[in-house]
Amino acid sequence: GVSSTSRSSHVPEPDSPLAWGSYPMVPWAGRIRSGRFTFDGTPHQLPINFETHAIHGVGFDAAWTVRDAAPDRVSLELVMPEGVAWPFGGIARQVVSVIDDTVRMELSVTAVDRAMPASIGWHPWFRKPDRVEFSPTAMYERDEFGIPTGALVDPTEGPWDDCFTGVTTPPLLQWPTGPIVTITSSCDHWVVYDAPVDAE
Repeated sequence: GVSSTSRSSHVPEPDSPLAWGSYPMVPWAGRIRSGRFTFDGTPHQLPINFETHAIHGVGFDAAWTVRDAAPDRVSLELVMPEGVAWPFGGIARQVVSVIDDTVRMELSVTAVDRAMPASIGWHPWFRKPDRVEFSPTAMYERDEFGIPTGALVDPTEGPWDDCFTGVTTPPLLQWPTGPIVTITSSCDHWVVYDAPVDAE
């Protein structure tokens, strides 16, 4: 396992775009060890943007193009750069809509000229809630660099910077003087990062 000291050491600088908002992670979510990976037999090196790793893709600090907007809905698109930051290009799209008391967020990524690897996700930030209900059945073991080993283990006590699975009940967040927020997803993997003292 990983000690609680190393769990809480992965904290982005407060003025980093990684540390605020609710941003899409495209065309990859999480850390790519040392920014290096191989796809179709070709090695690639991505720029390092968090400690010694490449993290959360190219969309979190990019300017997205508004394709369609209405009072209750916006559709955005990002033509991903084909270069050092991401060698494959591709197009990412997100749709954010408000229906009654629900915010619905949709995210997709599409290869254009050639096949590419991809994993996507959302990274919402919340002020630390007073009450959290979150009951996964398993989590991925992480090594000393914060990278999952692939082995599933029993969930540990936080603080977390971990990927969980087996979440059968939607997570719930509640604040003393605010709304109760429940989060649902079509994904079967959830990452919880609550290392900062004021954020979840």
